[in-house]
Amino acid sequence: MASRVVVIEDNPANLELMTYLLRAYKFEPLPAVSGEEGVETVLRERPDLVLCDIQLPKMDGFEVLRRLKAEPGFERIPIVAVTAFAMVGDKERMLTAGFDGYIGKPITPDTFVGQVERFIRARQSHPANAVSAKHAGARILMVDNTAANRDLVYSILEPAGYQVAISSNVAAAIERARAIRPDLIISDIHMPGADGFELLVSIKADPELRDVPFVFSTASIGPELNRQKALALGATGFLEQPVEPQSLLDTVEKLIDQARGGADGNRPDRR
Repeated sequence: MASRVVVIEDNPANLELMTYLLRAYKFEPLPAVSGEEGVETVLRERPDLVLCDIQLPKMDGFEVLRRLKAEPGFERIPIVAVTAFAMVGDKERMLTAGFDGYIGKPITPDTFVGQVERFIRARQSHPANAVSAKHAGARILMVDNTAANRDLVYSILEPAGYQVAISSNVAAAIERARAIRPDLIISDIHMPGADGFELLVSIKADPELRDVPFVFSTASIGPELNRQKALALGATGFLEQPVEPQSLLDTVEKLIDQARGGADGNRPDRR
């Protein structure tokens, strides 16, 4: 059965392009030209995914999000912002508001369907009760300068019950880590400016954060020397990109359980 995607977009050209691409790749697009129509369509059709423009007249994307997330039984339908916003902090603001990810405008036909598939696959790869009660609400800090990587991790962990904070660079990540004291940090290695190794050194040098499990998520860690360096600096483990949803969930649960003393009962809860 084809996955159904509600597309909420008031620009006719954008709406036509997205629905054409989805239909061409065997999705079932359900178009809506306003926020009000979009909410009604989602409530009526219960789709697999919602793509929502932010700058809609009358009811904007944030209000669409608020109304849908408030509906019992609809809170686990992924809602992805589709936006041309490019100001620093805009993408983080959308994720903080509750969007499960974002896709930038103008739409890139070569990558658009792949992005949609990742969001749907992430939803299908874990049950609603994926997080055990003792881990519900655990705080994960995701650090990566690539939006697609952040989107994918967020879309897997947040619906599973984790609280996910995101940072796109090392300086912001250190500040965020000190503010929220995460239960786990997942970081890319190769980032412009300060890299993941420098972040790891800073985290392990902080008495309040040094016991936080730290996982590198990267397409390639490079020579074996880099892997040995990461472990010597205190890295807990590695995840290959693109992240496989169930592997990510299993790794996160295992590491948080170990950090909280679930494995041997001898390590106290840090909080």
